[in-house]
Amino acid sequence: MTKYVDGFVLVVPKNKTEEYKKMASEGRDIWMKYGALEYYECMGDDLETKEMGGMKPLAFTELTKANADETVWFSFIVYKSKEHRDEVNKKVMDEMNEKYKDQKDFPMPFDMKRMAYGGFEAVVEGR
Repeated sequence: MTKYVDGFVLVVPKNKTEEYKKMASEGRDIWMKYGALEYYECMGDDLETKEMGGMKPLAFTELTKANADETVWFSFIVYKSKEHRDEVNKKVMDEMNEKYKDQKDFPMPFDMKRMAYGGFEAVVEGR
């Protein structure tokens, strides 16, 4: 069966990196607790694009309109299948909603309006 991946691209202000890493660690723990196969939070390090075959691809910093005091993150969670993703995410959301039910307008260390998210079927895999 083909694996399934939830992918995210987001922009985090550099002065909120530690706050985001703490939140990401909590996320990792809960997603893994409920059965995610793998969980990655990757902070941009080498985001300058190089020419490829006479063309220069769009940089993540351009795509996200990140400025010098922000970092681009690429994050993903791996599941057995889309159905497995739905099962895991339901359990995660149930626990998170219960844990934070008394907190209105939970402050995020990034701008949710600049986050991209989607589910992806793994079509080609390698190990």
